[in-house]
Amino acid sequence: MAAGSSNYWEDLRKQARQLENELDLKLVSFSKLCTSYSGATTRDGRRDRYSSDTTPLLNGSSQDRMFETMAVEIEQLLAKLTGVNDKMAEYTSTPGVTSLNAALMHTLQRHRDILQDYTHEFNKTKANFIAIREREDLLGSVRKDIESYKSGSGVNNRRTELFLKEHEHLRNSDRLIEDTISIAMATKENVTSQRGMLKSIQSKVNTLANRFPAINNLVQRINLRKRRDTLILGGVIGICTILLLLYAFH
Repeated sequence: MAAGSSNYWEDLRKQARQLENELDLKLVSFSKLCTSYSGATTRDGRRDRYSSDTTPLLNGSSQDRMFETMAVEIEQLLAKLTGVNDKMAEYTSTPGVTSLNAALMHTLQRHRDILQDYTHEFNKTKANFIAIREREDLLGSVRKDIESYKSGSGVNNRRTELFLKEHEHLRNSDRLIEDTISIAMATKENVTSQRGMLKSIQSKVNTLANRFPAINNLVQRINLRKRRDTLILGGVIGICTILLLLYAFH
């Protein structure tokens, strides 16, 4: 009976790890799709669907379809991983495994943290993609209106020149924001990877700290310094973002 329960738990862990690996690959591809979508529209200077060239139009539609397909696939994987975590939680409540409950709960919490991180990353990337697409649609519509007005009023029309200058300013600001988003997304990927490593190291250090009080004091000082560094890094990123936005819109 114990061996059967142990095998059931290991099967659940294998399923969770497999789903986590698939989600990690999918999220990386999803993030690259968002970045390439932004880069393509920036190089064209307008949204593809307003271009007279048929090839960019097909590329834009293809990216939209790929976005929808990948979003559905990731949502399905997140749902499956949630189901596996729920089964693991039910297993930890089984009366026959109470002696191993502490170790099982630690493993379960780790898988829950990973699921939470993946869900947050997916929602953020999806929101960024939709915001970029809506912004490009708006800029493409504005450019189309400007070009229509320009063809009806003449090249030397003063209002047309003002519109074109304003549009160029918006495009430069948009490019700057997109570069900032790309840098932030790349930084987040590195931080997420480092976070997994640090969690594993911290678990081992906590085990040693519980055995040796001196190490426990050292761990507490390390945690305080880590929180301080996190606050400083968050403040620097926030200030840089505000400065970039102020520069972009002035």
